Amino acid sequence: MEQLQQLMSMMNAGCSALSWKTQDGKHLWGRNMDFNRLAQGSKISFIPRGTSYYMRGTTMENNLREQERRTSAYAAVGTGFLMIPSTPVLYEGINEKGLMGGQLYYREFAHFEQQVREGTTALLPPFVVYHMLAQCDSVQQVVDTLQQQVTSLHWAFSDSTGEMAVIEPDVDGLHIYRSTVGVMTNSPGYPWHRTNLLNYVGLRDLDYDEWELEDNRLSQCFSGSGMQGLPGDWSSPSRFVRLAMLKKFGVKGQDEAHGVANMMHLFQSAAFPNGMVRVSQEGHLTEYDVEVIPYDYTIYTSVMCAESKRFYWTSYENQRVQYVDLEQLKSRTQPVQFELGREPDFLCVTPQE
Repeated sequence: MEQLQQLMSMMNAGCSALSWKTQDGKHLWGRNMDFNRLAQGSKISFIPRGTSYYMRGTTMENNLREQERRTSAYAAVGTGFLMIPSTPVLYEGINEKGLMGGQLYYREFAHFEQQVREGTTALLPPFVVYHMLAQCDSVQQVVDTLQQQVTSLHWAFSDSTGEMAVIEPDVDGLHIYRSTVGVMTNSPGYPWHRTNLLNYVGLRDLDYDEWELEDNRLSQCFSGSGMQGLPGDWSSPSRFVRLAMLKKFGVKGQDEAHGVANMMHLFQSAAFPNGMVRVSQEGHLTEYDVEVIPYDYTIYTSVMCAESKRFYWTSYENQRVQYVDLEQLKSRTQPVQFELGREPDFLCVTPQE
């Protein structure tokens, strides 16, 4: 039960998600994970196709039901937690069909249904991302599947078409937004964030040169006046606007490698520096919560490519980009985990005498 409570507390993490495209047509999706801790045992996790798992319940609670057991159709890799024997947990990831997605905190808006509606199947919130990646081959299939589930929080999924869908379970039902601007943060819901962009339609990427006031001409004395007025704090609305403008004006990489590198820079603009956002609601702590600090910060950033099936990441402590290749892993029949590598890693290029 403590492990399940720990997983539920991870749902309180603030996050930013973004879909992007390279000049040569590669489709990328990624996210920042912003929180004041990471569940013990969280690693880059590969889960093979053919894995048996349950949609709700756990072995610890002794409440598993055979009719809620499934077998994965696709292999997947992402940041996850394999300490619950009955079901893997992924915070975000990519499967062998190029479907990518993850969960984002939906504070004060996510609505839990108390009863399973007729014609739907219950699905425990921490299991949603893995279940979608295990069973679906596209955003369209995610949409069709989630309409038959009982869900909470909110999610973003993308694939090789470039579409990013946002799924939000509100008090008046499940809302699925297709063909979005390709950005999502946290509360409020996606329609509010989309409308809020109208407050920033005057932003432009060009520096202002000279300004006339009566008979005075004021010459610009500093660079960087393009995007003047862009919000710079770490609230969900401000991060949404920043990422939307970065996506619109940011230079796309000519290929996957440059696209991933450029996208990491976009995420850095929305990342929480440690010490700037002090936690007011610590949430439920368990014996498995280690290295809990009083600040939310960007623990890691991940970027995936729908075409290559590679999963890239950096951590707060280690900005060197690491990756695993799902194409090389997918023939394996047993789960594999890789350390996040959260120790500083510097490359010395000074010649050694």
